[in-house]
Amino acid sequence: MSSDRSNLTRRSMLLASFGLLSVAAGCQVRPLYSEDKGTRRMLASISFSAAKDRVGQEVRNRLIFLAAGGQGEPAHPEYLVDLNVQAETQDVLYDRTSDKATAGRVVVSADYTLKKASDGSILRIAHRQAVALVDFPSQEFAKLRAKRDGENRAAQELAELITADLAAILSK
Repeated sequence: MSSDRSNLTRRSMLLASFGLLSVAAGCQVRPLYSEDKGTRRMLASISFSAAKDRVGQEVRNRLIFLAAGGQGEPAHPEYLVDLNVQAETQDVLYDRTSDKATAGRVVVSADYTLKKASDGSILRIAHRQAVALVDFPSQEFAKLRAKRDGENRAAQELAELITADLAAILSK
């Protein structure tokens, strides 16, 4: 009787293992920029809306570079991205004795809409943001430069997040 029970246990373990292997075989992992689906080509066929300020231009320039691999915007885009970028600087560490902030953070966020150029159908509406931490020195020019460098860093990171998001949408 114990051999029947051990055979049953062995068979159930074998069946469970076979079931797990068949489920795992159905899973497919592919690179995000797979050439099978033409994701790189689709990214290169995106046109981005004009920027409204310096930080928006930083994001837009980096998006164009990342999407097209340095080739610039396409003459006849297949996709359009309406981009609205906002930048905000916030004081984080406030020194009460000098009545000045010594550190802060720059938050660059964007609302964007991905549309097909042919019919205007919306593929994606999203919001993304990136944060860069900055130190505020006592010199005024150095403080302005630190803020600008923080905006540039956050804009670069935001563009990379949006590019990854666009690649994921277009690869589907």
